[in-house]
Amino acid sequence: MLLRARVGTSLTFALGGLLCGLWVARMPALSAKFGIGSGQVGIVLLTWGVAALVAMQGLRGIISRAGSRRVLRICAPLAAVGAGLVAVAPTYELLLAAVAVFGMAFGVMDVSMNAQASVVERAHGRPLMSGMHAGWCVGAMSGGLFGSLTASLGLSFTQSVLASAIVALPAALLIGPAYLADPAASATAAGGRRQRLPMAVYVLGGLAFLAFMAEGAVADWSGLLLHDELRATEAVAALGYPLFELAMLCGRLVGDRVRLRLGTRRLLIGSGLCTAVAVSVVVLAPSTPIALAGFFLTGSAVCTVVPTMISLAGTAAPGRSAASVAQVGAMGYGGLLLGPMVIGFLAERTSLRLGLAIVVVLALTIALGVRFLRVTDTTTDLAAPATEPAGEEPAPELIAA
Repeated sequence: MLLRARVGTSLTFALGGLLCGLWVARMPALSAKFGIGSGQVGIVLLTWGVAALVAMQGLRGIISRAGSRRVLRICAPLAAVGAGLVAVAPTYELLLAAVAVFGMAFGVMDVSMNAQASVVERAHGRPLMSGMHAGWCVGAMSGGLFGSLTASLGLSFTQSVLASAIVALPAALLIGPAYLADPAASATAAGGRRQRLPMAVYVLGGLAFLAFMAEGAVADWSGLLLHDELRATEAVAALGYPLFELAMLCGRLVGDRVRLRLGTRRLLIGSGLCTAVAVSVVVLAPSTPIALAGFFLTGSAVCTVVPTMISLAGTAAPGRSAASVAQVGAMGYGGLLLGPMVIGFLAERTSLRLGLAIVVVLALTIALGVRFLRVTDTTTDLAAPATEPAGEEPAPELIAA
């Protein structure tokens, strides 16, 4: 049962990565289809982020009452349907409407699958979050490679994204029965949206905001940087994102063991500093091969930050794990919301290289921000009973300094 749930949750992450990876990899084709520039592409991504964030606002209360399993069984298929609507949108205005639908469904799916991953991790009693997030990398890498293949074959944005949606819909329905039921305390505790969570959750949310913004910036703009700044073909430009995700996959497969060996604080500080160096390679790259190498280095450096934040969120408020993960996820998506807009508008006025230089600052801020957390580098909290007695509040693993 536990292995089935772990595999099912990992496959859900892969499904989400596939849906995102393909349309991100084919962003140059989207730009060509509607005849739009970097600024308008930024508006598309902004619309997606706003829709996801708006949908998340009520998620904390909903997921606390219904549980991540029930929510995920509904929103994962809806995300596939939303991707199909994006594929067939005939005009820019209808594209924005379709992207909003996709963003809302995908945002709920993303947070609920992270909440489900926290349930699985606590049921196993040991760190597993990075390994399950590796599923996202598999899906995103597959989507990016499929995007590169379809670009080389001359297939349109519509044909490529619609094919991914057709595959994703039945897959989401088949995975649903594998999810674990949420612990009773998480589903019934007073975890409504208005109940205040520990300050640690909001500090984690702030760092997740920066981490999501850094990841999203590389994912969303890698193809356009290679195509517009370095004059790579569409097929080559589409390789930036899957290379980034390949590195993320390799890092996340070993991330849980590295966390146990180095400790959470050292892992996060090292990830932030290494990400800053890697993105500097991308920004200063004089040629496509060096930029591609920089994307790979960036993925290997930043890969453990988001899973670690989500894992810590799942234990920061005992008895309210789903609400904590939803809160950190919603704050993190603020980074996905702001990042494309800022980088897009900077690219319009200067260059995409300077826009992506923001990621260097974000990475350094993450490394510095870890100092504001007091982290216990043990995992005994993950071995706690899945259902905690109502009213008991064990000391959290993580508190704000």
